[in-house]
Amino acid sequence: MAKRSADKTAARKLAIEAARIAYDNNAEDVVVLDVRGVSPVTDYFVICTGTSRPQMRAVAERVSEYGRGVGQKVWHAAGLEGGQWAVLDFVDVVVHVFGPSHRRFYDLELIWGSAPKLRWKRRAVGGKAPS
Repeated sequence: MAKRSADKTAARKLAIEAARIAYDNNAEDVVVLDVRGVSPVTDYFVICTGTSRPQMRAVAERVSEYGRGVGQKVWHAAGLEGGQWAVLDFVDVVVHVFGPSHRRFYDLELIWGSAPKLRWKRRAVGGKAPS
């Protein structure tokens, strides 16, 4: 098992930026769950729905690139070839990119329902967050 980081601010920032990257790359229904205190294995889940295999792969690749750029490499990745569910495990942050049917089937928001959702959307000019 990989060692968890002592820098919890970096984990939160990675989770938020991963959500923004997913959104900017047309992923749908992007959610960040703060599972600290709920999960013994990670601090944040980023969950999103992809619309196609290439789009899901692009989201995963761009999130991985961002992580490397800030010194947080993916510890383990799975599902990138299957096109139904990709997972990127950064240890303190786990990013799930689901196809629509797999998102409904696994329903991680229900399983981790007691975890609070983080606000991750950028503020628009004038103080309003984009919809």
